[in-house]
Amino acid sequence: MLGGFFLSNFVSILCQVLAMAIFVRALLSWIPNMRPDHPIVRFLNDITEPVLTPFRRVIPMVGAMDLSPLVAMIVLSQAGSILAASLRSAGY
Repeated sequence: MLGGFFLSNFVSILCQVLAMAIFVRALLSWIPNMRPDHPIVRFLNDITEPVLTPFRRVIPMVGAMDLSPLVAMIVLSQAGSILAASLRSAGY
């Protein structure tokens, strides 16, 4: 079946790409001279901020460290795996 499991693969890849984008954004935040108006930084902010904002509301900062990207990556990974497996078992 050529198009089989398209939706489950799409969900899985989407969650992986979002988690990777969050990771890259976190890495770029450690580069001292990276301007916030740089096109790559703006793109990463645009696609990751809707995911990170709910986590930032719930997870307090630990000193100067924001742990919400780490938690978001873990949740995305687990949710993507569970959702993709559920879709696969349903035939999607």
